[in-house]
Amino acid sequence: MGIMSKILGGGGSRTTEDYVELDLDDFDTARGDAGLSVHIAEIGGQQDVIAIKDAVYDGNLVIADITRHTTSDNTMEHIIDDLRQVAREVDGDIVQKGDDQIVITPTGISISRQKLNG
Repeated sequence: MGIMSKILGGGGSRTTEDYVELDLDDFDTARGDAGLSVHIAEIGGQQDVIAIKDAVYDGNLVIADITRHTTSDNTMEHIIDDLRQVAREVDGDIVQKGDDQIVITPTGISISRQKLNG
């Protein structure tokens, strides 16, 4: 299993509870202000899209869990259309990973459609 499979999931559904908060004081790093943050989101309905849009407009990457919807759901189609528009407006990118995740990037970040090891 590759690193991106571990980050984005290998087929099973994930929730925010599946992620562990690491204390950076435990690591020897010279970390300054990050120019980009990665946000994990869960889309339960149209109201959840606002925070995702704000994050992308602020220059951050969002990985959104869409397991509560089917991709043929009219609400989900509308949500994906809204997020595509945001990606176009900021000159970012958007991809859907399987039936459970969408990745939206800000300006200047594209998502490769090819796997690194496959």
